[in-house]
Amino acid sequence: MLGPTHFRFLGEEGELEDIGWDGDVRSKLWRYNQHYFDDLNAKGAGDRADWHRHLLQRWVLDNPPADGSGWEPYPTSLRIVNWVKWALAGHSLPDECRESLAVQARWLSRRLEIHLLGNHLFANAKALVFAGAFFTGPEAERWLRTGFRILEREVSEQILPDGGHFERSTMYHALALEDMLDLMNLLRSLEPAGDLQDERLRTELGRFLSDWPARIQAMIGWLNAVRHPDGGISFFNDAAEGIAPGCESLMAYARRLGFETDTVFGELTHLIQSGYIRMANREACLFFDAAPVGPDYLPGHAHADTLSLELSLFGQRLFVNSGTSEYGLGQERLRQRSTAAHNTVEVNGTDSSEVWSGFRVARRAYPGKVKVDDSGGCLESRACHDGYHRLASPVSVCRAIALNENRLEIEDTLEGRFEVAVCRFYCHPSVRVEKVGQSALALQLPGSQRARVSFEGAASIEVENSTWHPRFGVAEPNQCIAVSFNGSRVLTKLEWSQC
Repeated sequence: MLGPTHFRFLGEEGELEDIGWDGDVRSKLWRYNQHYFDDLNAKGAGDRADWHRHLLQRWVLDNPPADGSGWEPYPTSLRIVNWVKWALAGHSLPDECRESLAVQARWLSRRLEIHLLGNHLFANAKALVFAGAFFTGPEAERWLRTGFRILEREVSEQILPDGGHFERSTMYHALALEDMLDLMNLLRSLEPAGDLQDERLRTELGRFLSDWPARIQAMIGWLNAVRHPDGGISFFNDAAEGIAPGCESLMAYARRLGFETDTVFGELTHLIQSGYIRMANREACLFFDAAPVGPDYLPGHAHADTLSLELSLFGQRLFVNSGTSEYGLGQERLRQRSTAAHNTVEVNGTDSSEVWSGFRVARRAYPGKVKVDDSGGCLESRACHDGYHRLASPVSVCRAIALNENRLEIEDTLEGRFEVAVCRFYCHPSVRVEKVGQSALALQLPGSQRARVSFEGAASIEVENSTWHPRFGVAEPNQCIAVSFNGSRVLTKLEWSQC
């Protein structure tokens, strides 16, 4: 909130008196954010307590039950949690807002997003648990029971054994970690559950409090594994900064709840169930996507990014994937999800997974032949995918990565007949690219370090202007290195020094 009724969401401002609570003058996602009430619990929220109290009352007055975007199940779920957090933080929830909160929970309990599953259903369950813990009585316990029943199933389904979220989005993983920390925080306040009349609820509460800490600890480790040295997330599938809490904020929250956040990694870490590989030495940190695009029944946040990578050098981002600046049905949304917007190989101008509409995937790539090895003094990883087997002449794509002390080699090989293949490397906006020969480029990092990248097996090497999208509503100019295959193999060699 920038003023009593003035907001900024997704990089776009709006004054309530001018735009109201609904309507097409703002995007659907912007409207959702308007109804979340995240600012109630944002940094410095105490300084805006009067604004918040008036806005809560204004919302109840302007948004009668079942009317408008604000009453859809997902924004209702997030708003319930935010209102309860605000009240439990010591603020006095106005009587009309308290009554509305109960109506919202009752409304939500009958409109669970079972048809969508994933993070939407999880958010529904979390909201019912918060409402059930906030209120007392038989109806509140029914909300708790429903929320507990969903969480019993969804936590084990959505949180993989290696700690990763099953949609394979770093951003949604961070949101899921916040959810789990919130739930653990709240459930601990219910101990010893003396006010719960239902014995089954008491039993489930005890089981969650016993089982969830190990899962949360694994989620913390997973998030640390996919963070760049600058502290931010890597960008695989739908990912952007500013939607989930920042990594450091999440780690501070976890520490307040007694969790260990200083994860120690070896040089080679394979997150087997989620599919990502981390390779790091003193100067380089690389993330390799050998993962499926997501669960088969829920690929809505997937990009066609199989076998893509991101790289930091000297603590600075060097190669970055597209990021995400918008949702919806536009061409830019499709472009950002495309194979061509990622650091991987595109064959015959088609996507490795058929992304379409805003949140749909048809035939998709499956990774295979995944291997990692750190036994020979060199960090190595390898994977293939079958995303182009659907072509008239099927093509297999394989990528092998070898990381040494001051050299990185990326070998991309294709098996099968194809017309054209292009391997792309998108540079961070702070990196400058210069040609130094027929098959080599110089990369200038902002810390005055330099790297040299060369290519074997290239028919052409082009440096193209592009954009990077680290936040919703943001497009930063950057440069893309596009390498066309001359045959079936391209070997990329990156070498660096401090000066």
